[in-house]
Amino acid sequence: MFKRKLAAACLAAVLTLPVLTGCSGGEKIVVGSKDFTENQILAEMMAQLIEKKNNLPVERKINMGGTLVCFEAIQKGQIDLYPEYTGTSLMEELKLPLDSDSERVYQTVSEQFKSKYHIKWLKPFGFNNTYALAVPAETAQKNNLETISDFIPFSKNATFGAEQEFFNRADGYDGMTKAYGLSFKNVVKMGISLKYQAVRQGKINVTDAFTTDGQLKALNLKVLTDDKHYFPPYHGAPIVREETLKKHPEIEETLNALGGAIDDATMQDLNYRADSKGQSIEKVASDFLKEKGLIE
Repeated sequence: MFKRKLAAACLAAVLTLPVLTGCSGGEKIVVGSKDFTENQILAEMMAQLIEKKNNLPVERKINMGGTLVCFEAIQKGQIDLYPEYTGTSLMEELKLPLDSDSERVYQTVSEQFKSKYHIKWLKPFGFNNTYALAVPAETAQKNNLETISDFIPFSKNATFGAEQEFFNRADGYDGMTKAYGLSFKNVVKMGISLKYQAVRQGKINVTDAFTTDGQLKALNLKVLTDDKHYFPPYHGAPIVREETLKKHPEIEETLNALGGAIDDATMQDLNYRADSKGQSIEKVASDFLKEKGLIE
């Protein structure tokens, strides 16, 4: 899952975004999403809940593009809501420095989005899709690896592989190795689609990961706990235009039913169902909502 797009690519996508019609011209609620599986599943959940609970017509703008595309659209009223991540908004949209305190980050983005953009953050879904390190599960079990600190003694003989962006990020490779005192024997830069298979096949020993990626389950990889809390939080939550909530305040209560309902393992499994099992986004979302008793 590749949620953090390069700014240039996102800006280009914004310029080509078609004109959409938000609910300001009628009763229709427009739900948007970014261009990766997890965000699409969350958007579909929100759309189904609004349809079932509030009896409102919903237009879906799924798979719109990267962060800046969706953020531009919600500011312009072209969509009414979409799923966002606290760390993404802190650093990409608000251009604020890294912060590893989850509650403080949520409070910061909530307050600033309200004052600057008239957009409200609702209750977080519960999971934290942040960066982590991953190794084969059998390697972790054999060596009693639970945390990144546990891996430090093994790093000097290990090969680390990751996508190019991880080496360029403020919260990426340089800061991580410094924070933990990691020193790898070899470092390999590769395409994001190749890294999980590479670590599973033993071509590299450890890679960066997003904690809710379905491929972690598909390939039986172990996520090492970030025990020094180096990586910033990326808690997912619905964000909604305040103008939309003024017209349809019932939407807030409806969407807040998802608050705390999806932990890391659950989100990883939902992504796995879509990416590895081939289930449709609509089915994955619907099955989850039914399992939770949120819809019939």
